[in-house]
Amino acid sequence: MAQLKPSYPLAESDAGDALTSSGRRVTEITLAAVVRGEIGPGDIRISPDVLRQQADFAEEGGNPQLADNLRRGAELVAFSDEDLLELYESLRPGRSSALELEQLADRLEAGGAALCAALVREARGAYVRRGLAV
Repeated sequence: MAQLKPSYPLAESDAGDALTSSGRRVTEITLAAVVRGEIGPGDIRISPDVLRQQADFAEEGGNPQLADNLRRGAELVAFSDEDLLELYESLRPGRSSALELEQLADRLEAGGAALCAALVREARGAYVRRGLAV
């Protein structure tokens, strides 16, 4: 029998179970489970697979920019909150040199975030052209 393709919204799809980053099914996250202390922070973090599925839905729906953002988000799930804040701060115009942005892109790429690294390199080029890299 052919496997059903997930449909949007994933949490309500009959085709498969959407999982959080901890591996818990989204349908298991209930207020009662939270009150009982069965749900922790990792249980409510989105998984890279779900973000990639959402990207596919966005692309199919005619929104390739959103799809690209969701795919980059899927890459960033593996990074710590501190890393993400550093990334955000580094990308603000005038906060980083061209060399620092290139080093950031290299770190992202080494961490498996090739799409994010490409975006940082694109930003680096734009910042250099506009005099926004320190």
